[in-house]
Amino acid sequence: MTGTPRKQIHLAAHFPGVNNTTVWADPASKSQIDFDSFVHLAKTAERGLFDFFFLAEGLRLREHLGRIHDLDVVGRPDTFTVLNALAGVTDRLGLAGTINSTYNEPFELAKQFASLDHLSGGRAAWNVVTSSDAFTGENFRRGGYLDHADRYRRAAEVVEATRKLWDSWAADTLVVDRSAGVFAREIPEIRHRGAQFDIAGRFVLPPSPQGHPVLLQAGDSDDGREFGAAAADAIFTGHGTLEAGQRFYADVKGRLAKYGRSPDELKILPAATFVLGDSARDAEDRARHIRYQQVGPQTAIAFLEQVWGRDLSGYDPDGPLPEVDPTDNVNITRGRVRHAKDPRAVAEEWRARAEAENLSIRELIIEVTARQQFVGTPAAVAEQIDTYVQADASDGFILVPHLTPAGLDEFVERVVPELQERGSFRTEYTGTTLREHLGLRHPHHHTAAHEGARAS
Repeated sequence: MTGTPRKQIHLAAHFPGVNNTTVWADPASKSQIDFDSFVHLAKTAERGLFDFFFLAEGLRLREHLGRIHDLDVVGRPDTFTVLNALAGVTDRLGLAGTINSTYNEPFELAKQFASLDHLSGGRAAWNVVTSSDAFTGENFRRGGYLDHADRYRRAAEVVEATRKLWDSWAADTLVVDRSAGVFAREIPEIRHRGAQFDIAGRFVLPPSPQGHPVLLQAGDSDDGREFGAAAADAIFTGHGTLEAGQRFYADVKGRLAKYGRSPDELKILPAATFVLGDSARDAEDRARHIRYQQVGPQTAIAFLEQVWGRDLSGYDPDGPLPEVDPTDNVNITRGRVRHAKDPRAVAEEWRARAEAENLSIRELIIEVTARQQFVGTPAAVAEQIDTYVQADASDGFILVPHLTPAGLDEFVERVVPELQERGSFRTEYTGTTLREHLGLRHPHHHTAAHEGARAS
C-alpha cells in the first residue's frame, strides 16, 4: 500500500477467567488451570504478532446468595508463576499480569516484576489495580477496607516507591560477573517516606533491557483516569461505541500535558470480543448463539438479583422484570462483581428499556452486560477495528475470546492478514521488548545502565 502511513494497531490477548465472557459449557472449552491452556493462547498471540498476553487476577472466589458464583473460575494458578513459565516458551510476546496494589508491598512487587522482566528479556508489564472490597481483603493481613479515593492514593505511592527501586541503579553502576557471583559498586541506597510506606535500602536487580516493566492501569472513574494519566503506559478500559471511545481517548490524553507527557506516551486499549462468520448473517447468528450461552437462565437471574438485592429465583428468566422494587442489600453478591450504586434508578431504567424493546429478563441482561464486540466477516471485523484506531477512539484492543484456549485462533488466522493488508498492523516484530512493541520510549537513563551492566 502507498500513501500516508496509517496509525498502527496494538493488540493484546486476554486469558479468559473471572468474567462474563467465557462459555464454559461449549465442548471446545478446556481447562483454565492446565499450563497447556496458557501456552496455547500465548503462542497463538505471538504467532499473530500481538503486543502482549494479558492475565487477569482473582483474589477470592465470588459468592452469590452464599454460594460460589457461577461465573467464577474455581482454581487459578499464581500470576507470576504462569508468566515466568510462559517467558520460557515465547520469544517476543509481552507478558502482562494483574497484581493488586492494595494488598502488596513495593519492594516485593519491584523484585517480582523486575525478575520477570529480566527472565523474559524485557517483556514484562504490570496491570496496577486497586481494591476497596472488604470481602476480598479478608484473605489478607490488613483485611481492611479502603475508601475509593484512598485506594488510588495508596496505588500512586506504591507505583512511586516501586519506580524508585527500579530506577535506583545509576547509569555508571559497575557489575562484574566472576562465575562465583555478581559484584557491584555504586548502587545508591534509596529512601522513600510517605503516608503508606517508609522504605530504605538498595535494590537487588539492575535495569532490564526495557528499563523497567510497562505499567498498565484499569479504571474509568475520574480518580482512575487521573492516576492513569500520571503513572500508566497504557490504560485497559471498555467503551461500547465509537463516540464513547473518542470521548474517553480525548479526555485521558488531554490530561497528560500537566504531567509533562505527550499523547503518544500513553496507549488506550479497550477490552473487546469478536465473532467471525462467512457472511454478515452467519456472524450475527453465531454472535446471538454465543450471547445466549454466556447468559444462561441462571446467570440472568443472578445478575438481576445483584441490582434487586433479593432472591428472584422464583421468576421466569424468559418472562418480564419483577414488579417489586429493589432493596438496599448490595451484599447479595460478594467479591469482584458489578454492584449498582443506585438500585432503584437502575431498575427504573431497565424497566423502561425492557418495555420499549419488549425484552425478557434474559434478553435485557444480554443487552446490558454486553461489552464492545466486533461481529462480521474477517474483512468487516478488520475494518471495524481499524476505524476505531484511525478515528482516535483507541490505540488498539485487548481481545477477550469466549473460549479457552483456542478462542483466538480464528482471529489470528483470518483477521490479522486483513489488518496487515490495510497497512495498519505489523508483518513482523521489529523490536524485542514490550516497550518497543508499544512504541514507548525507554525510561530516561536505563539504556546506559543496562548496557554498562551487560558489557561488564
